[in-house]
Amino acid sequence: MENVLLVVLLLLALTLIGVVLLQRSEGGGLGMGGGGGGGGVMSSRGAASALSKLTWVLGIAFLGASLALTIISAQNSADSSVTDLIAPAEETTDTGATQAPTTLPDASDLLPESDAPATDTPATDAPASDAPVAPPRAD
Repeated sequence: MENVLLVVLLLLALTLIGVVLLQRSEGGGLGMGGGGGGGGVMSSRGAASALSKLTWVLGIAFLGASLALTIISAQNSADSSVTDLIAPAEETTDTGATQAPTTLPDASDLLPESDAPATDTPATDAPASDAPVAPPRAD
């Protein structure tokens, strides 16, 4: 249903753009334009009023379709949030208070495998044995 309404909204927008571009740019829609004789349907004044009425109808239809699409989208995503994709869901206690998850991800889980530090190599240049190291002799 959302896709159909989205296509209708797109068609309304394109049609509204076309109708607005067809109108005269002299301000005739506001009653400030001059020229043009009688008030016949095919005169410039009749065409301007028909285009302005069509603009109003398309504008109201665009607004209605936008509101309908917003309402439908909100109903479909009411039980999910963008933050659910990022952080794990919080646990609710019996008292109604929320508490943060008790387990935190390991730092090596967050890094790609090529960037993860090697765990087999020692972190320092210290020897692998537990024997004490003699200080260097000063001669």
